[in-house]
Amino acid sequence: MKTSIFFFLLLFSFILRAQEESSKEDIQLITDSTFIETEEDIELFEEVSDLDPKRSAMLSALVPGLGQIYNRQYWKVPLIYGGLAAFGHLINYNNELYNAFRNASIDRSNPPNPIVTIAGSDATLIRNRDNFRRNRDYLMILGTIFYILNVVDAHVSAHLDEFNVNEDLALSIEPSFDTSFGQNIGASFVIRF
Repeated sequence: MKTSIFFFLLLFSFILRAQEESSKEDIQLITDSTFIETEEDIELFEEVSDLDPKRSAMLSALVPGLGQIYNRQYWKVPLIYGGLAAFGHLINYNNELYNAFRNASIDRSNPPNPIVTIAGSDATLIRNRDNFRRNRDYLMILGTIFYILNVVDAHVSAHLDEFNVNEDLALSIEPSFDTSFGQNIGASFVIRF
């Protein structure tokens, strides 16, 4: 076993030595329209947009939706606040039921508690308590992910604003007729550049 590992490492070292180093004369710079050269021969990114992705992400992290307003994507703000409100409501609902079942399982000797009379057994109380605690915790995690996605969306949208989109780009749905295997009628998606 040790000899096979030794031969494998020896073979691997020969493979690594087989790579040739290229000289600086062989390297060619690929020029792109998005890069400009300055007097100091430093390539800089030519910005097309006036939006700063870092600023957009910071604004959205401080106040959810503010990065989308900075990006001029006003239609996303109600979606963000609607999602945050839904998560907040569901977390509060599950937390209240968790506390009610927890208190009922602690105070099992007090029969006027309506949850104790409905649940019946201790096992049912404990199972419901654990289910509502688990649901509350999962919703907290999903709410945090939703908040992080809000920040990521603002950052990515600010970056994507820098790209020039050709106005001739179009997607259309057109009817299609196929006669290769009989008469087939359908729809096709056509992309025009």
